[in-house]
Amino acid sequence: MSTFLDAHLADPSASLAIFYIDLDRFKPINDTFGHQVGDKVLGEVADRLRRSLRENQMVARVGGDEFVIAAPGMTVDAVERFCAKLYAMISEPIRHDRGEIKVGMSIGIALAPSDGGTPDELLRAADTALYRSKQQGRGQFAFFATEMNEKIIAMRRLADDMRHSLAAGDFYLDYQPRFDTRARRIKSVEALVRWMHPEKGRINPMDFIPLAEQNGLIVPLGEWILRTACRTARDWDGIGVSVNLSPIQFRDRDLVQKVRSALQDSGLPSQLLELEITEGVLLEDAANAREVLEELKSLGIKLAMDDFGTGYSSLSYLRNFPFDVIKIDRSFIMDLDSSDNARPIVQAILGLGKALGLSVTAEGVETNEQLAILTADQCNEIQGYLMSRPLKSDQVTDLLKEIDKMVVCKQERSQSERLARAPGVS
Repeated sequence: MSTFLDAHLADPSASLAIFYIDLDRFKPINDTFGHQVGDKVLGEVADRLRRSLRENQMVARVGGDEFVIAAPGMTVDAVERFCAKLYAMISEPIRHDRGEIKVGMSIGIALAPSDGGTPDELLRAADTALYRSKQQGRGQFAFFATEMNEKIIAMRRLADDMRHSLAAGDFYLDYQPRFDTRARRIKSVEALVRWMHPEKGRINPMDFIPLAEQNGLIVPLGEWILRTACRTARDWDGIGVSVNLSPIQFRDRDLVQKVRSALQDSGLPSQLLELEITEGVLLEDAANAREVLEELKSLGIKLAMDDFGTGYSSLSYLRNFPFDVIKIDRSFIMDLDSSDNARPIVQAILGLGKALGLSVTAEGVETNEQLAILTADQCNEIQGYLMSRPLKSDQVTDLLKEIDKMVVCKQERSQSERLARAPGVS
């Protein structure tokens, strides 16, 4: 490839397009079917890419599931048509001994001479554009742009900072309580990861969680969250803890063992751990997802469908997968006291939960009106700023003690009132 690029870049005015290709969701293929099938997929993809080329074009494999195509003399329109051709070829199912596999790909594009005049410059630019295409959503292509390079460099630096912070202990957990709707007592807490950057201060989870998922750091970070949450909740005497599970973590073949180990090392009773899973976890490979969920359930933990109502097939998933809890997405609760159709939707979800024997938790409860409606409609649990913001672990401990004292005082007051009403008591 290097010789090919040098030859075509010898003329500074010559045009050359570089396509940096990365297969989407290739790791789950290896994890699910084994490396032999994975190698077959890579071989078939390479053959299809070669068949798509003209005589003056070249393709090379540059990484595990990464390929580079060099194509001289292409206009921007021709580049876009070529990408469409590649997507059509790659999208065809690949047959193997255990059935068929479909793969996708993301493409980053750099053009000479505008994006670089040497092989290294062009490959870096195309790799940067590939990074951007993945941010836009897999199955996309993106052209390199200078401002993109600056943004990508900043994000990669932030990713490096994440690695250092994970080792240095700069991450910590807050815990947001979930309350029994009628009794107003804490039933469990949700573990929420926070990052205190040593120089930039607190980083918004909306900024670093997607980045962690893109670069694979969500796996070690997720394991740290799981272990820390289990260890902390062990001291709260019967209070459960829920931990969010990323789709990337769900593909980890060691996930079940990591959960088992976290429970054993912490001493937390398994029934007090709940894993929150979004519908996206189930979309890629439903059969494998069911198998993993069944293994997790065999540990004695609970499973919650998070963000319920925002996906496409939530009802079928609730019927066919071993969930214990539905968490109603906050977008429905937000309009509960101001929209005519919000309450019927929430009531329908509550009725569905009851019919399937599932507990239902409402997220994002922020007003007394919302609380009154959810109480009247018999929602099982509530979570939101009205009841409690996310707290440090010691604040949770203090809140539990305060609630216990209030309960004892209420019981003593009730007993005194009963005695005062009893015959012969003056």
